[in-house]
Amino acid sequence: MTEHFNNVFYGITAMDIIDILLVAFLVYKVLEFIHKTGASQLLKGIGLLILAMILSDAFELHTVNWILKSVVALGAVAILIIFQPELRRALESMGRNQFFNSSSRMAKEKGKHIVSEIVSAVESFSRDRTGALIVFERQSSLNDIVEKSGTIVDAAITDQILGNIFYEGAPLHDGAVIIKDGRVHAAGCVLPLTGRQEFAKELGTRHRAGLGITEHSDALVLIVSEETGIISMAHDGELERFLDLKTVEKTLLGMFIKNEQKSASNSWFGKIFNGRGKRDVK
Repeated sequence: MTEHFNNVFYGITAMDIIDILLVAFLVYKVLEFIHKTGASQLLKGIGLLILAMILSDAFELHTVNWILKSVVALGAVAILIIFQPELRRALESMGRNQFFNSSSRMAKEKGKHIVSEIVSAVESFSRDRTGALIVFERQSSLNDIVEKSGTIVDAAITDQILGNIFYEGAPLHDGAVIIKDGRVHAAGCVLPLTGRQEFAKELGTRHRAGLGITEHSDALVLIVSEETGIISMAHDGELERFLDLKTVEKTLLGMFIKNEQKSASNSWFGKIFNGRGKRDVK
């Protein structure tokens, strides 16, 4: 037995180890994709179809086997259509690199001032229960949304500007504000709604829209509930609720400030999930 194991491990090269690690990484990413998209039930259905196809072939049920093979072939195309937004986001994520993101960041003092204005506005919205939907454009362009439904504002980010836009009764208060290159780029934008079924009943259209845009892009979204004043954040198809202002401030600083050393590793949801908020889309 010892000699057998020695022979097995003796034949393993460095390239074999790299090969195994790459396959393990790909399997992990596929499982992560299935978990995030809620595709586990669909995967079970595909597994049953494949099992039925194998059994029909073994028992020489030729007609049934032909039908099942046709269904499986069409199913591959159906999967691409159903999960098109998720696949698109995954491919965009592969094309992005943290080194390129630094170009969209800005000087420290300017970034701090912008974050301070946004946090002040969010604090007022939460206190007064003013509904707000603020989208931060990153690498994925949101120009198509602006062109179809938005109104170009192109104004400096201030507490007063955001307050005026989301003031109840203002012409643009029902839509989303899009922040681009450190400025209020557009307002009154209509966002795509998430198609998820497992969504908490108390969350309305504003939360569905905030989550929906992150399923189609890499945008970061701040949401303030009109009914409860609860602050939420959406990114990468995940919704984080019950955030405090300190968490919002830290996340935005990591996104805006150029020389924030830790922003690349802990400005996003890995740190937000560290007990400071509560994920909830059910």
